[in-house]
Amino acid sequence: MKRLLLSIFCFWATATSHAQDAALPKALIPDPRPDAGLIKRHESFNEISKKGEAQLIFLGDSITQGWEGAGKEVWAKTWEPLKAANFGIGGDRTEHVLWRLQNGNYDGLKAKLTVLMIGTNNTGHRMDPAADTAAGVKAIVEKLRTKQPQMKVLVLGVFPRAEKAEDPQRVRTNEINQLISKLADGQNVFYLDLSQTFLQPDGTLSKDIAPDFLHLSPKGYELWAHAIEPKVKELMGK
Repeated sequence: MKRLLLSIFCFWATATSHAQDAALPKALIPDPRPDAGLIKRHESFNEISKKGEAQLIFLGDSITQGWEGAGKEVWAKTWEPLKAANFGIGGDRTEHVLWRLQNGNYDGLKAKLTVLMIGTNNTGHRMDPAADTAAGVKAIVEKLRTKQPQMKVLVLGVFPRAEKAEDPQRVRTNEINQLISKLADGQNVFYLDLSQTFLQPDGTLSKDIAPDFLHLSPKGYELWAHAIEPKVKELMGK
């Protein structure tokens, strides 16, 4: 009888968990990406975390990972002296970052600041409602604050994508940024929107800045660094 009751309880608990997940937006349900290369990169972040030496973390998707490509010279000059680490993984959406944070990223760190920029793949891959993506960003910020209460978080508005201002993806990005700007509390969480840093006066995004209207060129990374360096140093007490 006890075994039967236990089986019934386990079935109920599993069904309830699945039902709760089904009621949540995908952007909020931690989800791994079972690609061996991506898992290896994730595990490298865990090793960096365990060492506890990095003071500045850039967390995000391929645009953040691009500091190792088009942005590598700017990174070496601007961020390496601040003991920075790059926790960007191309293709990540908010749910993937949430999974990473549940599975070792930041465990052991005592960082001063994280620069977070995530959400463009929720729009580009799935065209999630802005509120869902913003909820995912909020959940990431809350998880970071729980894991590293001494650390400040600089949330960046999702960078402009698509050439024209009226493009649906650009409109959705603007909606996301309006929502996540409200995460700033002026004490532990801060927000910057760099849209105007990258856009032309008429609102277009040029190939000189983003050759595919999404990923940044070396010039784009220079603009990014120049735009946030004063705030980063302020928040790190430099």
